[in-house]
Amino acid sequence: MHPSSMCNMKKFVDKYIHNASAPLKVADIGSQTVPGQLESYKEYFGSCRYYGVDMVAGQNVDILLRNPYSWDEIKSNTFDVVVSGQALEHVEYIWVTMLEITRILKEDGLCCIIVPSQGIKHSWPLDCWRFFDDGLVALAKWARLEIMEVYTQSDEVDGEVRDQMWQDSVIVCRKPRRSFLSKIKFYLANKACRLMVKNLMVKR
Repeated sequence: MHPSSMCNMKKFVDKYIHNASAPLKVADIGSQTVPGQLESYKEYFGSCRYYGVDMVAGQNVDILLRNPYSWDEIKSNTFDVVVSGQALEHVEYIWVTMLEITRILKEDGLCCIIVPSQGIKHSWPLDCWRFFDDGLVALAKWARLEIMEVYTQSDEVDGEVRDQMWQDSVIVCRKPRRSFLSKIKFYLANKACRLMVKNLMVKR
């Protein structure tokens, strides 16, 4: 985890999480720490109930997913906060994963996603995407999330830690309260996307 990613997650926690009236339930998507990685986002969520979520078993993984597009191991409306850093660029059909992020969030829950806008290819096992702020906005709209803030780091401002290789893009979103009809529409759209991806994966 590069330093600017840690800095951006700490900014999110300081701004949105520290003043919470009760301990929050947090999911970190792509949480596994690899050999040589000394830090993880977990250290910023000390007062929260933190759950590391990943496709690969290992250190800092509490929930092991069998399918990146159908998180049957996690019930809907489970988490107050969902975070992910330097993970979603490795997901082929990221728009389906975004729907799962929305599904597991509670209403009024927050998500923070940090991804690179540039940088060298680093397959784990795939490296599919780079994101600017406009791309994150499009994904948030697709997933029916309300955008709180979004930015792409390209210059050093106010002495903050920046990474010239990756130049992080960051988005913070909230899951809005929805009508019963809107919930049904979301459920059907999510199910249709999951079935489509399942069909694509079977045909490989």
